[in-house]
Amino acid sequence: MNRNIRAAALACATIFSFAAPALADTELKIYISSQHQPNVWRKALDQYEAKTPGVKVTIETGGNTSEAQAQYLNTVMSAKDPSLDVLILDVIRPAQFAAAGWTSDVEGKDLSSYLPAYAEANTVGGKTVALPAFADAQFLYYRKDLLDKYGIQPPKSWDELKTAAKTITDGEKNPNLQGLSFQGKAIEGAVCTFLLPYWSQGKALTNNGRLSFDHDAAVKSLALWKSFADDGTAKKNIAEVATDDTRKEFQAGNVVFAVNWSYAWAQSQGAESAVAGKVGVARLPAMAGGESATCLGGWEWGVSAFSAHQDEAKKLVSYLSSSEVSKFMAINASLLPTYADLYKDGDVTKSAPWFADALQVVETAKPRPVTPRYNEVSETIRTTVNAVLAGVSTPEEGATQIESRLKRILR
Repeated sequence: MNRNIRAAALACATIFSFAAPALADTELKIYISSQHQPNVWRKALDQYEAKTPGVKVTIETGGNTSEAQAQYLNTVMSAKDPSLDVLILDVIRPAQFAAAGWTSDVEGKDLSSYLPAYAEANTVGGKTVALPAFADAQFLYYRKDLLDKYGIQPPKSWDELKTAAKTITDGEKNPNLQGLSFQGKAIEGAVCTFLLPYWSQGKALTNNGRLSFDHDAAVKSLALWKSFADDGTAKKNIAEVATDDTRKEFQAGNVVFAVNWSYAWAQSQGAESAVAGKVGVARLPAMAGGESATCLGGWEWGVSAFSAHQDEAKKLVSYLSSSEVSKFMAINASLLPTYADLYKDGDVTKSAPWFADALQVVETAKPRPVTPRYNEVSETIRTTVNAVLAGVSTPEEGATQIESRLKRILR
């Protein structure tokens, strides 16, 4: 393998090593996204170590986007590097990693206790290839204090959101206050950006693995997002905004409405947040005449096929995907549970009250297209969405480009 590529990949990963006693029988290394509060996962791992004498676990973190994580892991796994034992994977990736021979099957776990979408995401050819870490979906975050100030209810449609955002930003007269933030950068989040209003019109992108593309619905989806940038609801350079940029801007008090995942809640309530105690969470708005739609997210635990500690790594993954840990992470990190009963658990809803209404949203969230060529599907959509938002392509041209390229990919 090219040493420069390997070195660059390693440099992209921000590594936090937690020292383990030299006499540990087994030392495992687990890869966790820097975006998903590894400090809280560390506490869960401390509990595991206390229960499992002789096993020590260190954390390596890296990448605050799905693409950055995948790029790094692709490099490590392609090299058959045994340094990582357990990997956290975006919900779209277990099938890809299993097909590449990069993860080991994790058998012996009853998947019926999990939310069905995650049991399905981790099952390939009848085999369990990973286990759920936490559930996720996209929600509408909003400044509850500002909506209350202007007597505005959370919007049910995107048109209502645009009107509400203008009323509030005009009234506040704060040049730094954006009406809406969403993901326009050419990252995985931009795939969901495209799909939200597309699905809201009642359209599907694939049917049984084959393309089911509605050109007019695609044009309307792209035109909606471009209109937010053009009329000032969103900032002009929205094409440069990634998921954690949205989180940071909202947390700093510079956004009225934000499209984001569940992880943003805990940080919006932290000591460093300018909006702690002022945040509301609701279903995403719908297109006129349509239904609210959201994108299924979530993260999964995989065992590296190149780990020298297969049995120990599988035991750790089983623990990390347990109801006990799911509840711990819901309470302490506001990560959505993968077990339905935890959404009504008193300890969980006390920590994040909006979780009580989140289960139906997660259960009805739509998965992105399931195909072995998903990477190509993703690249097609996210780069086109980015080009439209940057003004390089029109919504009509963007819809035509997506349709043409997907026809070649999903034959």
